[in-house]
Amino acid sequence: MGETILIADDSAEIRKFLEQTVLMPAGYTVYSVGDGMSALTLIRELRPDVVLADQHMPSLKGLDLIRRVKRDLPMLPMILMTAEGSEALAVDAMRAGAVDYLVKPFDAEHLLAAVGRALAAARRGTDVLKAQAEARAGAQSLEHQLHELEALAHIGRTVTAMLDLDQVLTTVVESAVGLTEAEEGSLLLLDEESGELTMRASMNFDDEFARTFRLRVEDSLAGQVIATGQPVILDEGAPQKIKTSYLVHSLLYVPLRARGRTIGVLGVDNRKAGRTLTKEDMTVVMAMADYAAIAIENARLFNRSESERVQLETILAQTEDGVIVVDAENRLLLINRSAAEALEAHEPLVGRSLVETLEHPQVLALLRAPGNAPRREEIELKDGRVVNAQRTPIEGVGQALVMQDITHLKELDRIKSEFVTTVSHDLRSPLTAILGYVELIDRTGPINDQQREFIRRVGSSVEQITALISDLLDLGRIEAGLDSARENTPLTVLARYAVETLRNTADMRKVTLEVNLPEDLPLVNGDPIRLRQMIGNLLDNAVKYTPAGGHVGIEAVAEADQVILRITDTGPGISPADQPYLFDKFFRASNAPDDVSGTGLGLSIVKSIVDSHNGRIWVDSALGKGSRFTVVLPAVAP
Repeated sequence: MGETILIADDSAEIRKFLEQTVLMPAGYTVYSVGDGMSALTLIRELRPDVVLADQHMPSLKGLDLIRRVKRDLPMLPMILMTAEGSEALAVDAMRAGAVDYLVKPFDAEHLLAAVGRALAAARRGTDVLKAQAEARAGAQSLEHQLHELEALAHIGRTVTAMLDLDQVLTTVVESAVGLTEAEEGSLLLLDEESGELTMRASMNFDDEFARTFRLRVEDSLAGQVIATGQPVILDEGAPQKIKTSYLVHSLLYVPLRARGRTIGVLGVDNRKAGRTLTKEDMTVVMAMADYAAIAIENARLFNRSESERVQLETILAQTEDGVIVVDAENRLLLINRSAAEALEAHEPLVGRSLVETLEHPQVLALLRAPGNAPRREEIELKDGRVVNAQRTPIEGVGQALVMQDITHLKELDRIKSEFVTTVSHDLRSPLTAILGYVELIDRTGPINDQQREFIRRVGSSVEQITALISDLLDLGRIEAGLDSARENTPLTVLARYAVETLRNTADMRKVTLEVNLPEDLPLVNGDPIRLRQMIGNLLDNAVKYTPAGGHVGIEAVAEADQVILRITDTGPGISPADQPYLFDKFFRASNAPDDVSGTGLGLSIVKSIVDSHNGRIWVDSALGKGSRFTVVLPAVAP
């Protein structure tokens, strides 16, 4: 190895990936630039062995770069990379002089294979140039040699620009016959199932003969080439006599190699005595065989890629979930029908930036959000539907956004909340009556100790049910948006009030409260009662679940235009399996102590209060190491 490769791509991430992850570990010397004009200058100075050029580059696009380089360096192999993947662009690339065409995303194997094929073609072209120069040094002028080299380069560009495999192979055979001045030519491919060689393309053979031609690999010159992978050249003076189904004066067979194995044979022959095929002809035909192998491999990869693309497009077109894929520069790589209709995307789509195609502010904000961690948000569309949008980074590509319609789930949740609120409200009156009669029992006459214990248990149960109903009613009011009163409020004052309210409880449980609440925090706009309830619920949970001798901390800081509140404890922690459901209604962690009572609604109320104040909340916890709840609320601008 050790060949020099130049990468021209405007994406620093792609250049870094190709250079450090793929090419340098394979033994290549690699240079990279971010625009077309810099690449053109460096090519003229560096003269690399292979150039990888991206289609979309500033100052000079990939196709224009290839055309300009080919005018000065026609033999320099150049590979076009693009995210568009259209047949028209592939044909334009090959016509411009590219030796190969790669559609992003591609894997390391495909890239290395393309580079290997390009280097092989370049070496063959170099060998042809040297062989022709040496063979005709005393008889032909330099102009004739250059003309022949240009003709070979032109044939190579023509062959690699075609997507019709039959046409490609016929052109290869005709070019091999023309360059060697032979009378006939044939291209035989190995049928691995039957073990026979079939004539895939020919020149100057009878059509019926070519169509029905079958040759066993055993005991044939073509089979010898298949078995050894070495070319064969014979004439009447050769030690081995020619054994074919037709008589010829001179014959040349060279192998077609692809993916490390021989897949067929390219041959030319002369029936009449006269010009004998030479080793120089062998070099030319081997170069043509390389072109044929490249074309066959390109056709195989293109057909497979096209099949996979069509299959993926069919799947995405039929799915009801919206799917968007963007590159590292937030240019659209893919958007399916559901997403385009839901977001009213503007045509054309693929290849354009997000701001040119989409107008939904939440979608744009989600895809532009910093960081590489997955994120999930609920987004309301213009038609009233609600979707659950999940952003997932894809290394080497960009990021994907999947939008699932949850409108029916939101409606079910609303109906459930209304039902719970109605039932809770209707239960208050009978519970109040029960509690009143329980308190009157001991006034009607003497009761024994066992009866007094039963009465205490009834009263305790009624109080628990009443607390549950109160929580349900609070949750219903918050989710219904009934608490709409807002004022600029100092969060520090509310937090201190919540701390003092729970201090006696903490002292009784021998839990230390650690408070770090600065006075100069920005104000937040919200309902003071609900914000105090939110802080109180988080502190109450922390104190309840922290064992004796433990610590509970509360701190608040200002960051940019936000106020961040953190409440930590040294309790038992929350298992990773429970954390996704922690803010669901009536959910309690699986490792909650039996002696700690709760309705399972406290954190649901906290989440609803935070959401209604346009904030965010999450938990960081590990079993045996305690928990930390973080609340982020927007600050009031000074």
